[in-house]
Amino acid sequence: MDFPTDGFEGLVFDLDGTLVDSMPAHFEAWCEALSQVGADGVFGEDVFYAMGGRPTKDIVVQLNEEYGLKLDPDTVAFAKKKAFLERLDQVTLNEEVVEYAKTWRGKVPMAIATGGSRLVAEKTLQVLGLSDLFDEVVTADDVTNGKPDPEVFLQAAERIGIEPTKCVAFEDAAPGIMAAQLAGMQVVAVPAPMHLV
Repeated sequence: MDFPTDGFEGLVFDLDGTLVDSMPAHFEAWCEALSQVGADGVFGEDVFYAMGGRPTKDIVVQLNEEYGLKLDPDTVAFAKKKAFLERLDQVTLNEEVVEYAKTWRGKVPMAIATGGSRLVAEKTLQVLGLSDLFDEVVTADDVTNGKPDPEVFLQAAERIGIEPTKCVAFEDAAPGIMAAQLAGMQVVAVPAPMHLV
């Protein structure tokens, strides 16, 4: 991965799939949550990865539209959150990205911009020992529009007091890459972990 060494004043990181390898656990959690509401098999793994970074409720709305379902976004989001938290032991660090972030700690302001909920993001950071690494954490609970809308990245830049155009964003999923680009940030695309290739 080609990490920038200068030309920026702030760093903004996506969480799932970027700082941490959590996507397999998220996919299992989705499958369990959808199974609980009688919607087994509507969410293929390829579709899941294509929607990476988007808030859970937005995905439920899209699934309803595509499959003619009437799933309650809040019910599915709650079940999915619970199922994921039960799988936190499966989540590992993306060492290369975490080490890069550690080298910049205290040198430039850093934030997280995630499509996940605050509870899940904070629990993930806590369990993996990353809580003290970042100055700000912006989640789906803090914005009106999820990725690919740039709002989460714009808010992250605002909270760390750096112009978006002077920030570098790290992202693994297409919606997040688009969101960061729309925010005016330089983007480093984080490759998928080996088990996805």
